[in-house]
Amino acid sequence: MTTRGKMTQSLCDGGLAALAREIESCRLCPRLVSWREQVAREKRAAHSAQTYWGRGVAGFGDAAGRIAILGLAPGAHGANRTGRLFTGDRSGDFLFAALWRAGLANQPTSRSRDDGLRLRDVWVTAAVRCAPPGNRPTALERDACLPFARRELAQLANLRVILCLGAFAWEAALALRTREGGRRPRFAHGAELRVAGTEPGEGGLVLLASFHVSQQNTFTGRLTESMFDAVLARSRELAG
Repeated sequence: MTTRGKMTQSLCDGGLAALAREIESCRLCPRLVSWREQVAREKRAAHSAQTYWGRGVAGFGDAAGRIAILGLAPGAHGANRTGRLFTGDRSGDFLFAALWRAGLANQPTSRSRDDGLRLRDVWVTAAVRCAPPGNRPTALERDACLPFARRELAQLANLRVILCLGAFAWEAALALRTREGGRRPRFAHGAELRVAGTEPGEGGLVLLASFHVSQQNTFTGRLTESMFDAVLARSRELAG
């Protein structure tokens, strides 16, 4: 990385750290706050000896990356436990193994915030930052949380592609990145949409859709390793 690139990433990291503190302390949505804290108190038997995170969860990864992966929300016993998105659950097992195969992660697994995982050219984030009951945030909760994603993505200076995991993330990305009331394509695995930047001086980028990496999809074969590997390859191709 050039000296200028290192300076840009350092400034970006500082802003992202401040934003992370805001996300972690947010109590804007009473239903989500109540649920995330209830789960953290009651725990799952397999994790009974652990201290759950039980707060909002910020994005993480390579702040100089060209690809952002946008998920739905923290898992109740995954990120709501570990404090890092997709970390410590089956969805994350599938995602990080794929990132490792693609050369975008230094290891294929992620179990805790301090397990040494490092992402390359990728930032991982979510439309909603608190674990929702039944893994189903409401549209109002999504809209209340989207300013965090907007501010987070705006600090990724090299961003070229937003890979949306599932229809919920796709709709969130459309809300984030399109101001005009024109064409808003429906979610479909492999769908692509080129959009203009939302701030003065921003360049365009591409929204790319994939089925979510949930157990419901990966265990049933709706989303296979080869399908997701192809989506990641397309993400890198579009990133340039």
